[in-house]
Amino acid sequence: MKKLLLLLSCLAVSLLAVSAFAGDGSWDKVKKDGKLMIGLDDSFPPMGFRQADGKLVGFDIDAAEEVGKRLGIKIEWQPTAWDGVIHSLDAKKFDCIWNGMTITEERAKQVAFSKPYIMDGQIAIVNFKEKRFKGLKDLKNFKAGTQKGSSGIQAVKKLANAPNEVKEYEDYPKALLDLEAARIDVVVVDNVTGRDMIAKRPGKFKIIPGMISVEPFGVAFRKGDTDLREKVQQTLDKMVKDGSMAKISRKWFAEELTNPKKF
Repeated sequence: MKKLLLLLSCLAVSLLAVSAFAGDGSWDKVKKDGKLMIGLDDSFPPMGFRQADGKLVGFDIDAAEEVGKRLGIKIEWQPTAWDGVIHSLDAKKFDCIWNGMTITEERAKQVAFSKPYIMDGQIAIVNFKEKRFKGLKDLKNFKAGTQKGSSGIQAVKKLANAPNEVKEYEDYPKALLDLEAARIDVVVVDNVTGRDMIAKRPGKFKIIPGMISVEPFGVAFRKGDTDLREKVQQTLDKMVKDGSMAKISRKWFAEELTNPKKF
C-alpha cells in the first residue's frame, strides 16, 4: 500500500508539473479532426469487449463516449494487441489508451497517465472444483497463466511461492480455456475482469480469497500530449462530480468503484 501511495503521489506531481507546459497543440488537433482515436484490447470484459453481434461495449466504452459527447467530438476505437499497445500509442496509431490500464511505475516512465478513475487489483482464478488452494499462500507447485503485457505478469511475481511455469496469452479468454482444460492451474487477472468472466460462466471457475495487489486504472497519453490529457481529465473530473461516472460504474459492476475518496 505504501508503494501504491508513493506511485499516486508521483503521478499527482507529474500532472502538476506538465500542466505548466500547456500549448502543445494535441487537443487542438483532436478538436480539428473532430475525433479522438482510442486504442484498446477489445476482448477485455467488462472494460471493453464485443457482444455476440460485434458491438463494442463496456465500462470504458461508456465513459469515453460520454467524454466525447461533452467535448463535441467523435470517439473512434482501434483494437490492438495489448503487449504492443504502448508502442502503437507512440507510433501515433491512436491518441490514447483507454482500456483498464493499470498505472505502474514502469508504464509511467513511458506514458502520461490521467488520474486514477477506478481502483482495481489482481486476483487468482482456479477451476471451481479445485481444492488444493484455499488461499494465495497455498499456491505451490502450480502453473500460472495471464495476458501478455498485462500487470498480471508483475502480480505473479508477488505471490509467496513462484509458479513452476508462467504462460502468457494473447487474451484472458484463451487463458481460461487452458485453465478449464487443466493445462494450467491458475489465471492471474484484473479483479473486475475476473469477476465478470466468472459471473458469465457460473460453476466453472472461482476466486482464491485475497487480492494479490491493489492497482489503479488510468487513461494513458503520449508524454508530450499535455493539452489533450488535461482536457480529458477536466471532463472526467466533472463526470465524477455530477455522478455520471458512478452511474456507469453501477451499470457494469453493480457498485460504485469510481469515487476517488475511496481510493
